[in-house]
Amino acid sequence: QVQLVESGGGLVQAGGSLRLSCAASGRTFSRYAMGWFRQAPGKEREFVAAISWNGGSTFYADSVKGRFTISRDNAKNTVYLQMNSLKPEDTAVYYCAADYGGSSYYANQYNYDYWGQGTQVTVSS
Repeated sequence: QVQLVESGGGLVQAGGSLRLSCAASGRTFSRYAMGWFRQAPGKEREFVAAISWNGGSTFYADSVKGRFTISRDNAKNTVYLQMNSLKPEDTAVYYCAADYGGSSYYANQYNYDYWGQGTQVTVSS
């Protein structure tokens, strides 16, 4: 069982930056690939970024590539999402998720076993 708690969301102006954190409980965090997803009002949840269990591989949605960076610290049981050059269209609730063992389908939300409660990110124009 893994519990995930996101933090770091908030209100920022376009062009600004935020760093989201996702703290995981449990002693097996390093066995999980981790992902970030987001859901804007009236839209379906979409993939943002993912990272392999050891941080050796990262993946990004085209819409955030070059602006967002996912990273993890297994010693702290935490995964991060650094978001730069934010745009109003990045406004959404951001969720972290854990996928035991990881898979090639890192962008598929149904592959993930555990989810956090989400943190709101609002980007004003």
